[in-house]
Amino acid sequence: MITYTQKEAYHRDGYLIMPKLFSQEEIDLLYSVATDQSVVNQAFDLNDQSGKKTKLTLWFTAGDDSFGLMSRSKRLVEGVQTLLGEGEVCHFHSKVMQKEPRVGGSWEWHQDYGYWYKNGFLFPEAMISVMVALTDATIENGCLQVLKGTHKMQRFEHLFAGEQQGADMDFVTEAEKVSELVYCELKAGDVLFFHSNILHRSEANLSEHARWSVISAYNLSYNIPFREKHTSCIEPVQMVDDQALLASGQRVVNQADFLSKDKEITLQDLK
Repeated sequence: MITYTQKEAYHRDGYLIMPKLFSQEEIDLLYSVATDQSVVNQAFDLNDQSGKKTKLTLWFTAGDDSFGLMSRSKRLVEGVQTLLGEGEVCHFHSKVMQKEPRVGGSWEWHQDYGYWYKNGFLFPEAMISVMVALTDATIENGCLQVLKGTHKMQRFEHLFAGEQQGADMDFVTEAEKVSELVYCELKAGDVLFFHSNILHRSEANLSEHARWSVISAYNLSYNIPFREKHTSCIEPVQMVDDQALLASGQRVVNQADFLSKDKEITLQDLK
């Protein structure tokens, strides 16, 4: 599904947008699960520097619920395989990002590997994030922004910014001088693949429209972390056909291994 040209663009730019990878019917089903109490009640807040709250629900094992079937779908797993190369694709975690109108907070500039480094992963090139837009993501409602090509830079030190971990702004400022800022606007059903080391952020949602998305993070099995306790990140994904999501109907996220805020390793002061 991902062409050679698209693969080259990903490795050059650090991100790739695939339009309409999920149908409206699939997105309607996923949104109904995202807004179900089984997901919403497991959310926790992280304050940005202004005090606005970002909300997310995160779990590790990709099960047989609708989101598990999404993250295990052939279109996503094979897409990840194409971009990461040789190795067994594993599901690290998935998270539903909930940016409500007027109150949804921002995410500071960061690299995902800036967080995952603290989990003890050694190889950032073996990791990737995949965002599925459940609603339209626009500049007005706080879509993801990336600094193009910054995945080729080093991992920057990450420091507390509010309750979040943000990249050292001295390095971000220098990166901004040589890297193009791109607003990754998405339609519901579009998919954004982005490198674990690319600098990205998002503004607060000051619009009247919610921005909801689900992000699945993947890892290749050889990249074994020495701090992470969950083993999903080194267990190869049991891939399912793309038709499985709709064929199974709505399946809420029950009995998942949800992350609680007090267990979030990036909020701990590791030496």
